[in-house]
This record gives sequence, C-alpha cells and structure tokens, in this order.
Amino acid sequence: MKIDDLQGLVPAHLAPKGRRIFLEDFDLAVDIGFHDFEVGTPQRLRVNIEVWLDDEAFPTDDAVGKAWNYDFLRSTVIELIRERRFNLQETICRAIYDIVAARKGVTGIRVSTRKPDIYPDCASVGVELCSF
Repeated sequence: MKIDDLQGLVPAHLAPKGRRIFLEDFDLAVDIGFHDFEVGTPQRLRVNIEVWLDDEAFPTDDAVGKAWNYDFLRSTVIELIRERRFNLQETICRAIYDIVAARKGVTGIRVSTRKPDIYPDCASVGVELCSF
C-alpha cells in the first residue's frame, strides 16, 4: 500500500494533536562555570531541545523545502558556545531557548542543559526551561 492510498482513511480522533522535533543528548565541550578551576577549562555540557510546531510548520508531504531543519538546532548551539563563555547553565539554557522560541511555527519548547561530569554519585546536574 502506498502512502497516497491512505489519504482520508485516518479517523479524525487519531489525527495528530502535536508535532515535535528534537535534538537529544548533544554533547559539547563548553567553557562554562564560575569557579577558578572551571574558567578556561572546557567541560562536557549535554543539551536537549524539544520543539513543538504548529500544523503549518510541520510538512505533510516529502518535500525537503518544507522540513524544519534539524541543522538549525545543532548549529545554533555550536555558534552560541563559540561566541562567548558562560558562567551559568541558566544563561546558556535561556539563550538557546530564546533563539529557538523566536522561530516561526513554534508552539511549545523545552530546553535543558546538564553537566554529566560534576559529581561521581550523580548522573548530571542541570537546568530546564519549558513553555508548558
């Protein structure tokens, strides 16, 4: 069966209620932290971004030009950490959040950052911002 053959067969109650794209567990070496031993010594920072999109921003066909570019999420984070150093995870998390939230078609967003190498008895320490 072809995708086109399914047109109109999905019941209304099963129509998508949300559309989400995400960048998950993106690890980068970031100059972050305010302690003397942290400044100038990049640490591993793990970034997660989830973006919910309105119907118009989510493609309904296979046209590449209609896709929400995942490269934007990744390159935004890379550019941000190259531009400056950060003292706080809260600051970098908010900067990522604001850049992505300003994009057309975004209806919801969640951004988290975490440092996985801080304490030997913890998986990570981090912050999260979300619109819901």
